[in-house]
Amino acid sequence: MATRTVADVMTTPALTATEDEALAVAAKRMNASGVGSVVVVEGNRPVGILTERDLLRAAADTADPLRATVREWMTPDPDCVTPDTVLDDAWRQLGEHGYRHIPVVAGGEFKGIVSMRDLVAVAALRPAGEPALVAPPGLKGVIVAETALGDVRGTEGFYHYRQYSATELAERRAFEDVWHLMLFGDLPSGADRDAFAAEVAPLRLLPSGVRDVLPALAAATTPMAGLRTAMSHLAALSSPEPSLHAPSDRLRREALRLTAAVPTIVAALHRLRLGEEPVAPRADLGHAAGYLYMLTGQEPSPALARALEQYLILALDHGFNASTFTSRVVTSTGADLGGAIVAALSALSGPLHGGAIDRALETLDAIGTPDRAAAWVRDAVERGETIMGFGHPVYRTADPRSVMLRSIARSLGGPRAELAVRVETEVERSLA
Repeated sequence: MATRTVADVMTTPALTATEDEALAVAAKRMNASGVGSVVVVEGNRPVGILTERDLLRAAADTADPLRATVREWMTPDPDCVTPDTVLDDAWRQLGEHGYRHIPVVAGGEFKGIVSMRDLVAVAALRPAGEPALVAPPGLKGVIVAETALGDVRGTEGFYHYRQYSATELAERRAFEDVWHLMLFGDLPSGADRDAFAAEVAPLRLLPSGVRDVLPALAAATTPMAGLRTAMSHLAALSSPEPSLHAPSDRLRREALRLTAAVPTIVAALHRLRLGEEPVAPRADLGHAAGYLYMLTGQEPSPALARALEQYLILALDHGFNASTFTSRVVTSTGADLGGAIVAALSALSGPLHGGAIDRALETLDAIGTPDRAAAWVRDAVERGETIMGFGHPVYRTADPRSVMLRSIARSLGGPRAELAVRVETEVERSLA
């Protein structure tokens, strides 16, 4: 594996300031961006760095932040590294000098910044006697292994499934096609596509042992907790065996059986929470259309089914994220496949992962109407709050999923879609 360099982890473009700016202005920008430093530049050349420590020094000295300038409190002529500096050397330089942030310069021009947090996020385990490392919340930036399934290139605003653009797949392919690609490595066509659909369809039926526990789960738990428990029960009914040295055909059958049942479980839990009876799956409907049918009891329009299908394709994978990491840890012990999926669902439920969707919906409910969006977002930013679910920390450009989904939501219409687009616009404007 190639040696990693500062260019792989640095933040670019980084937050900058000028020497003549008031401390209050620079501090407010740092707070809004959630960073601990700002690089002071003259043209495109770094001449200083202002950190949270400097702001604390100024406050302790009772400096007036509206009158005091960045020049008075910055650290002038900061040490720098180049983009091709090996991460171990950058780590050593930060540690020896007690820095938390260090500018990145190439040819005398400012290129970005690398922080202790960036290095901790990607650091390997160290020998005994060296500093212990703490994983960041949500495992942000932590890379645990290589994967051929999917990769996210956040600086480019691009991600792929087995080298196919995920957004292009969502535009042109059915969900079952992409499902087949992720599991087996190729996009099916013709007879292969029909055979896969025919194999999956009967697996959506739930055994009576699972159906019997759903009413109690719907009454006592959240939908995610209900799904997690039902999936554990479904896996247990097949007397699961360790995955270690298991034949690939058995793992294939088990993977299809467990994943095909998910929409049936989710739809049944939803209807039971509403006091309605679950709807049995139909073998003639695709994955997305079948889910909507089981959810409402009515066959959906082609437009609605396609919109959900595209969303599911875009959400199918997103690199080596926290839930994937969790399932890999469980699988590495040789545990059964059901255990790995249940563990992944547990990780997915957290507010720093899949749970961000719930927070986004709560935000929309709190705002209420589009005319309140600007004031609500402005107040939240000024309070230093994180607005969950709008944007993704991996991307330095627009999240390609949100670009496509915004278009789909607008085509379907509705007050919630209009409100979400307005809020996203205000969030982007506040951080510009």
